[in-house]
Amino acid sequence: MRIPLKTIAFCSYACIFLMGDFIGIPFLFWLVWTSFKSGNNDQVFAILGLIGSILLFTDYYRYRVLKIICLGLMLTPIVRRLTEVPIEVFNYLSFKIPLLIFIITSLILILKPNKETSTTNTN
Repeated sequence: MRIPLKTIAFCSYACIFLMGDFIGIPFLFWLVWTSFKSGNNDQVFAILGLIGSILLFTDYYRYRVLKIICLGLMLTPIVRRLTEVPIEVFNYLSFKIPLLIFIITSLILILKPNKETSTTNTN
């Protein structure tokens, strides 16, 4: 059974944990919660992250430009959290490992040629 790289990228993105006061929550839950929480400064960034997550599974994702835009949209809420809170707070493996897997698989998806563009039509 072969798991598509898009699925690995999305699952690793969803499994990034943000540690709270008592327990950690998956990043995807934080995005959904924050996007509906009005009056929050992170609301715009959470919505951008959700848009990037949705675009990951559209038919338009085969274009390299959209892949780069999607990666940027999905990284904006993470970068926002990293700049908002001291970096020492994110020094745990349940944040680092899924983030690293997400970035690596996303870069592979961007650099990997599509089947439609790599084959030439001889008709």
